[in-house]
Amino acid sequence: MTALAARDVRAVPNAGSASPLLVVEALTKAFGGQIACRDVTFELWPGEILAVVGESGAGKTTLLKCLSGQLEPDSGRIALTRRDGSVAELYGIAESERRRLMRTDWGIIHQNPRDGLRFGVSVGANVGERLMAVGARHYGEIRRTVSEWLERLEVDPARMDALPATFSGGMQQRVQIARNLVTGPRLVFMDEPTGGLDVSVQARLLDLLRSLAGELGLAGVLVTHDLAVARLLADRLMVMRGGEVVELGLVDQVLDDPQHAYTQLLVSSVLQI
Repeated sequence: MTALAARDVRAVPNAGSASPLLVVEALTKAFGGQIACRDVTFELWPGEILAVVGESGAGKTTLLKCLSGQLEPDSGRIALTRRDGSVAELYGIAESERRRLMRTDWGIIHQNPRDGLRFGVSVGANVGERLMAVGARHYGEIRRTVSEWLERLEVDPARMDALPATFSGGMQQRVQIARNLVTGPRLVFMDEPTGGLDVSVQARLLDLLRSLAGELGLAGVLVTHDLAVARLLADRLMVMRGGEVVELGLVDQVLDDPQHAYTQLLVSSVLQI
């Protein structure tokens, strides 16, 4: 048995569920003649966080964009189990249905809050419009819910009418997280969610993310260059190199006893990711 196969275990939250939340089979994406992802295959279970690591150019971001509906793969399959138990083929359904799922079933937390927030409207509007997208109409209830979520993310609710540009980078990221979680998604895609933040700000934000993920039973795919972040937030770890998966397993197993030579280099910090 290969190291990859041996490490593909499911000692993760809700792994006893009848169906995985997300199934990815032989996903491949190329840009011109350059392969970004090749035959990527894995399952994500309800309540599980999967971290994806690798050098720059390993295919992490391309994979995340394909999974989150931002970029269509050239081949392969991405299937999501809906709330009613039915299965949706992400690139086999109508665009309107895919957009609805993006509003209701998953969120995307970008590294740069400017990619995930609208800077021309208030913080409250940024979070509230997500609620309106799923049918909320009562102004007072929207304000109340927004206030509660800002407080949960340690953002002063009294500043909900301020513009995002008046907040620090760490606070902008908290607002972006509130915007994504306010509608109760089951799956969150995170692209370096604490990248570029001061160490102290990063540590507190990671604590909040870990706490919320456990409290809400969130599943997630986390792209990170920081193995410490992966260890703190993730249940399983997937290592990519040149667009291919070279190792996949429980995060502590992979980091404490890496089997693939490339993973060993990453863990020993010989390679900079």
